Amino acid sequence: MATRYYSASEAARELGISLDTLRRWDRAGKIRVRRDSANRRVVPASEVERLRGGAPQRLSARNRIRGTVQAIRVEGLLAQVELVVDEPTHVVAIVTRDSVEELGLKPGQAATAVVKATSVMVER
Repeated sequence: MATRYYSASEAARELGISLDTLRRWDRAGKIRVRRDSANRRVVPASEVERLRGGAPQRLSARNRIRGTVQAIRVEGLLAQVELVVDEPTHVVAIVTRDSVEELGLKPGQAATAVVKATSVMVER
């Protein structure tokens, strides 16, 4: 069976990252890519699945921020999860304690923040 390849832009879209981030990951060795006959990046479907953590998740959220759990603070029924992402950003999520336990989150572990908002505001 032939190996399926994504173009760089298709792979970035599937992973929920920008094309620039995919290029940076390639240069840093975080993603395995090949080059086609025109020297364009192509990404094996197996590599997309590896980075995505398995089968595709079909959520309506468009913004996914991959990172590493840096800290978890549990207080009562809630838990605060802090991610360090590949971009120079931190994401903090307030989730239930049960969610942290169900997901088996631990500091140093890879995780993905899925962001869904009904509106976005820009402030200057």
